[in-house]
Amino acid sequence: MTDFADMLAGYRRFRNTGWTQQRGRWDELSEGQSPRVMVIACSDSRVDPAQIFDTSPGEIFVVRNVAALVPPFETNPGRHGVSAALEFAVQVLKVGEIVVMGHGKCGGCKAALSHSLKDAPPGEGGFIHNWIELLDEAREKVVDRFGDDRSRDAERAMEHEGVKVSLANLRTFPCVRVKERQGELKLVGAFFAIADGQLHLLDEASGEFHPAPLDV
Repeated sequence: MTDFADMLAGYRRFRNTGWTQQRGRWDELSEGQSPRVMVIACSDSRVDPAQIFDTSPGEIFVVRNVAALVPPFETNPGRHGVSAALEFAVQVLKVGEIVVMGHGKCGGCKAALSHSLKDAPPGEGGFIHNWIELLDEAREKVVDRFGDDRSRDAERAMEHEGVKVSLANLRTFPCVRVKERQGELKLVGAFFAIADGQLHLLDEASGEFHPAPLDV
């Protein structure tokens, strides 16, 4: 397994290869950024958006958290990290697309479905449960469909519903609603299956996910 000493070795390789070979690009980025796409993804170590989409530095603006969740628009006091990043991406960077990417074997979605952390105190799972309560309504849909079944099919349904929840919550933000209506902003639902490395895209009209084409 990689530890920080290994990461420092990786940094040295980056300095000797990636950074040096793209010195012109890094000079441009030192003056500012202008990504066209925001990606909201899970913190899971297996689903790095930059790797999955094979992007270069400065091309995507990324927010990662447990289960790739977006909370609804709220004005109550608090530290709204996802909302702040969204506001910056939409209003300052003026991204043209926001991609919400869920993934297979998501621990956050599994905990939301099982309620395994429901009574855990903060610091012992409580923070996680409070966060994934954002999926409670979606959980009801999955439970109505699968009952007590906690098979991989039920977990996958929960993971898909999580993407839909985040898309719906994005549309509660006035800036997102207005820009989407004016054609200045596009929302995309995506799902990455770790087992086979395949990306699926959401057809919001049907509510179904379909494999992304591999040929252009």
